[in-house]
Amino acid sequence: MPVALCLLALPRHEAALPYPWLFAAMTGIIILGILIVTVVLLRRMMGGSAPEKSVDKDPSPRSDNEPAFMTASMQAVIQKLREQEKELERLHKIERDRAESTARFSEEVTRNMPAGLLVIGANGLITSANPAAEQALGIQTLSFRRYSEALGEASRLSALIEQCLSEGLVFRREQAAHTAPDGTHRELGVTISPIRRGQEKATGAICLLSDLTELALLQKQMQMRENLAALGELSAGIAHEFKNALATISGYAQMIHSDPAARDTSENAGKILEQTRSVTHVVTEFLRYARPLDISAETVALAPLVDRAIVEIRELFPRVAIHAEGDFGEVAGDDGLLRQVLLNLVRNAAEASLASAAEPRVTVRGVISGESAELSQGIAIADNGPGIASEVLPKLFLPFFTTKANGTGLGLAVVQKILLQHGGQIEARNRTQRAEFAAPSGAEFIVSLPAIRRVPEAVESKEVAI
Repeated sequence: MPVALCLLALPRHEAALPYPWLFAAMTGIIILGILIVTVVLLRRMMGGSAPEKSVDKDPSPRSDNEPAFMTASMQAVIQKLREQEKELERLHKIERDRAESTARFSEEVTRNMPAGLLVIGANGLITSANPAAEQALGIQTLSFRRYSEALGEASRLSALIEQCLSEGLVFRREQAAHTAPDGTHRELGVTISPIRRGQEKATGAICLLSDLTELALLQKQMQMRENLAALGELSAGIAHEFKNALATISGYAQMIHSDPAARDTSENAGKILEQTRSVTHVVTEFLRYARPLDISAETVALAPLVDRAIVEIRELFPRVAIHAEGDFGEVAGDDGLLRQVLLNLVRNAAEASLASAAEPRVTVRGVISGESAELSQGIAIADNGPGIASEVLPKLFLPFFTTKANGTGLGLAVVQKILLQHGGQIEARNRTQRAEFAAPSGAEFIVSLPAIRRVPEAVESKEVAI
């Protein structure tokens, strides 16, 4: 009965310990205390007793006072258990703080890493995505969405993730094209690895993303410049010999044409002259495309250049409504070559709008973007014509490719070369890919040139003598 009373004296929180192994330790100590009490009782029943000691020298309860002795023993056990519990709580708090610190550090590393990171579960849900991944894909709030829905069912990136999850394949340094929700095209570098536990089936996938759009564009421009240089060296000699032959043919044709005695001869000579003029025009355009350009480093104001180009095209196509809008700054380059670019693009847009539109119109829009250190001048020439066929779009800037009956196929190629020499670029697309346009038809050519940053002049304040 006294043992039961001592057990009931335990605090309530001691009876339900938060750690199972601590409960086992307490149980063992309680059993040890019960054994000690049992031994004392047996010794008393057998008549043995511990030698009496002086009260002053031994303040602990005497063995002949059984309840006091058992209570003191149990309190000592309880005190020891409490001390052990506090120590275990302290160790547990240290481990919990360490785990939370590690989790925070991992989250900060993931959030600030320059490469995009996607973690996809076996069910196809994106469980984690850092800001770099959202920026590379052009999609906000990727977490807890299906990768096939966010990235597109038919995209190459979705196909790679599907193979990784289903077959456990690893993809290193792959390149995949991605179309963002705003319609922009991006080239992504992709590395995908499955998440495994031992030899089990993949329970998820880790996808690392890098935006290679600018790098791919730079590589394309470098390759194009190398091709232009090789083409120029090859074509210079051929065009020279071809032009000499044309001059000889033209000379003989003029002699035949000047003979009034033969009617047929004069008519045939006229045809020869017509053909030689056509071939001479093609050769001249080809030389203009192949020959290196001498670009002056003058400052060109684009606003008056655009206005002059619009006035000239209006005279050629009075039915077309042409207007300019937006901001036009200054660029460094050649005034004559940039004028040739604008005339070619605005004329093509006017011809396209006349082909199908009841009210043909062309818009020239200027946009200045970028930071103060790297400003970019954009010029978009848009029309409301039939647009560009999908099979024609990749070939627009190839030399000698044309969709016009009397075209040489060198106009847009020369435009692209001039812009590349100025450090710019050009892109063609249909207006249906641009959400800000209400009309569902027409084409748009977007020119990008490095703009000149205006530095405000410092104003010196002179002291005035009084």
